[in-house]
Amino acid sequence: MKRRIIISLFCMVFILFASAGCSKEIPNRLNWEVEDFTYTDQDGEKFSLAHLRGKVWVADFIFTNCSTVCPPMTANMAKLKELVEKEKLDVHFVSFSVDPEVDTPDRLKEYGKKFTDDLSNWTFLTGYSQEEIIRMVRNSFKAIVEKEEGNKQVGHATYFYLVDQEGKIVRYYKGEKDVPYEEIVEHIKMIQE
Repeated sequence: MKRRIIISLFCMVFILFASAGCSKEIPNRLNWEVEDFTYTDQDGEKFSLAHLRGKVWVADFIFTNCSTVCPPMTANMAKLKELVEKEKLDVHFVSFSVDPEVDTPDRLKEYGKKFTDDLSNWTFLTGYSQEEIIRMVRNSFKAIVEKEEGNKQVGHATYFYLVDQEGKIVRYYKGEKDVPYEEIVEHIKMIQE
């Protein structure tokens, strides 16, 4: 009888520790590798994947002429930025323009300043062709960018992508509405442990 109790206790303790260890793993981790890039930021400087090595970052896709999803997404990214800063987490934010022929560095800087006074850890990127961003988004983020001839609006993914220190996409989350802020912050903490 005592032996059964001891074995049962041992099993419960083992399960408790095993499940505690498992809870630190981010569920449904994607591990999609972001391909190397060198683009131009809102200050007209070169910015590459190498600048993000060793950092956790959150990416999204926007364009300054967007009349639908981009303003709320960018406002939501600004809110996420504030939340991670309150938690004292070291995170960089990257917004790729999906309309690079229109979105100059100056235009992106002006757009970013509408949502935050501090762009020190938020980079807005341009400086590539439409074809290049379509290919990069498809290959790295497994998403679609569509720009029809003569249409000023660009179809694109409305997700926030969490990327780890090795340049691998961990997860993606709703970015336009019903953003799971707490879940994203928790996953960032788990990556940085």
